Amino acid sequence: MQHVIRPVRGDEWEQVKELRIASLHDAAAPIAFLDTAELAEARPDSFWQERTAGAASGRAARQFVAVGPDGVWNGSATVLVEELGTTDFLDRAIETPQGHVVGVFVREGLRGTGLAEELFRAGLEWAWSLEDPALERVRLYVHERNERAQAFYRRIGFQDSGVRVPLESDPSAKELEFVVPRP
Repeated sequence: MQHVIRPVRGDEWEQVKELRIASLHDAAAPIAFLDTAELAEARPDSFWQERTAGAASGRAARQFVAVGPDGVWNGSATVLVEELGTTDFLDRAIETPQGHVVGVFVREGLRGTGLAEELFRAGLEWAWSLEDPALERVRLYVHERNERAQAFYRRIGFQDSGVRVPLESDPSAKELEFVVPRP
């Protein structure tokens, strides 16, 4: 593999912003992300600076990127930590310390090359390395119509938990929760 997989650094907010906006312009974005390019492009630089700093250090989150030999960022995945006793994005109680994978993206021309697997490997290694408390599982949500992503998540060990969440933007559509337990 010609890419370096690594965590973002706190001062790389411009690259984080560019890759996120590129992901939101992707043809799969409407069923892959809850965000839009318009909203992301309107956010101030301070948003991206804070987001990047938060994903570069500490226990709360870590963003991993795939950096090509030319320095271009070609993929990303972020693991958020959901602590016992807090609530998730749906205001539901977190009953076990867990990771939550979000923002998975690989540029179109590089899909199927192993970049996504490497991003997940790095993210899961980081999640399993956390202690006091250790994470019991890692989860993610995937749109019910995003069959390519579902197949990928199953292939790398995630299983459909049976939890279904209606989309706020379209209550007739559902997000499926996929989980992988601590090894």
